Amino acid sequence: MQKAVEQCVEVLRAGGLILYPTDTVWGIGCDATNEEAVQRVYALKQSSDKRSMLCLCRDADMVVRYVNRAPGIAFEVMELSEKPLTAILPGATGVAASLIPDEGTLGVRVPRHDFCQALLRKFGRPIVSTSANISGEPAAKRLKEVERTIIEGVDYVVNPRFEGKPTFKPSSIIAFGEGNEVKIIRE
Repeated sequence: MQKAVEQCVEVLRAGGLILYPTDTVWGIGCDATNEEAVQRVYALKQSSDKRSMLCLCRDADMVVRYVNRAPGIAFEVMELSEKPLTAILPGATGVAASLIPDEGTLGVRVPRHDFCQALLRKFGRPIVSTSANISGEPAAKRLKEVERTIIEGVDYVVNPRFEGKPTFKPSSIIAFGEGNEVKIIRE
């Protein structure tokens, strides 16, 4: 796994895109702080929806470096969640501007996935995670389901043997407001 992680980090640092397994479905990833790389992901997915992409973060410490107004309850819910949970948090900062919708939020998830955790540890910054599909098409549960145009549009494809035990469905999404408001967007 170490060699694959190192190859991903090299690609990410160079502004490239990776196709990788996550705790949910296969994802397209890039350095969340690199505007040009994020634009490449939007182009590859044929989408410009700022709500369609989230960032994977290693842990709560990484989250607070890129979201500066998140309420404490969000971290408790994320920690207690039994299944993958994307938290939409206020106060996005330090990531590519095209990831941040007008309301200034950022979707973040702390994956319980060995490959993703190893990658985040080594890379040290958030990684964009968006389903490996053309916008509007079904999410790819396995590498063999990823469309050829997506595979050809990335710079590195992670070996599927690092898939682990994904849920094969998108994460739950909960939006948290600065005043502890909570809105379930997707269960």
